[in-house]
Amino acid sequence: MSLTADLVLAIYSIFVEISESEMKAERAVAALGAIAHDHRLAIYRMLVERGPEGLPAGLIADRLGVPPSSLTFHLQQLLHAGLVTQRRLGRQLIYAADFAAMNGLVSYLTENCCGGAAVACAPACKPAVAERRSPRRRSA
Repeated sequence: MSLTADLVLAIYSIFVEISESEMKAERAVAALGAIAHDHRLAIYRMLVERGPEGLPAGLIADRLGVPPSSLTFHLQQLLHAGLVTQRRLGRQLIYAADFAAMNGLVSYLTENCCGGAAVACAPACKPAVAERRSPRRRSA
């Protein structure tokens, strides 16, 4: 390779590194912005507590006393930020915390913690896999 090609390659790799760190920062800002509201924070904490199984939107609205239209807005903000997932189960929309995104955000926020000694401050959530429950039979 010539000196010019090496220089171009070096500049490109610096650009890629800067772009990746800016993208991480943009994602972190979007995620933090999404949970920077009392209803959305309450929804997110409820979904984290529930685990990968998630909760139907109607149940979330009932528990928080939030009108369905407001809940939809707040859930869309969390969904757009990548903090929650959505799946359809019959006619219900089930929302669940995206634990990989949560761990990624915590990791990004703490990546330089303690001077890089991540062992001292490496929180990570490892939820159990949601198990399928069979319908209960009523005894006669």
